[in-house]
Amino acid sequence: MMQDRLREIQARMCQAAESVGRDPASVTLIAVSKTRSIPELQAAYDLGLRHFGESKVQEAIPKVEALPTDITWHFIGHLQSNKARKCAEYFSVIHSLSSEGQLKEIEKGSNAVDGLIEINIAQEPQKSGILPSDLDQFGTSALQYKRTQIRGLMTIGPQVDNPEEMRPWFRTLANLSASVGSGWKSMGMSSDFEVAIQEGASHIRVGTALFGERV
Repeated sequence: MMQDRLREIQARMCQAAESVGRDPASVTLIAVSKTRSIPELQAAYDLGLRHFGESKVQEAIPKVEALPTDITWHFIGHLQSNKARKCAEYFSVIHSLSSEGQLKEIEKGSNAVDGLIEINIAQEPQKSGILPSDLDQFGTSALQYKRTQIRGLMTIGPQVDNPEEMRPWFRTLANLSASVGSGWKSMGMSSDFEVAIQEGASHIRVGTALFGERV
């Protein structure tokens, strides 16, 4: 049952945070709801969750319109520049900023968003995000766009078998974040969120561990 899965996730979050002297309340759990139905999201909402993550703008719109208005919607997928303005109409937070094209489109709209710069932390050619070496330049240019408030950094690390293998990548993101004085660190998913919390994650993105395996 989802209630039992959520209880287990929350217990693991608390244990991970307390193991490094962090307040568990400093970590936001984002329920990754992409491909999930509106009734599934409503069930998660009824259990107290208020942060949901979607990867496709068109898929998310019916959910945003159907579910309660006190939900904070996080866009966590690859964002095409031509969808960025529409994305900002429905999402409060965009985790995957990596081009000025996105920022320019958001600027044309009427909604302000919180944004995270996506870092391709392992410099994998098949993944989106900017390279760590480009962060200073991109972060500086992003400051000129008034409708996007840059809050921090996000990463999707490489596929690994052991969650501990993610620790160096999460630590690298945390160090990058500290170097540019950004606050939010969106990192860690169902398989490795405990390591991410120990390395300073402010937001973790959990889908399968909460909703169960996709059918």
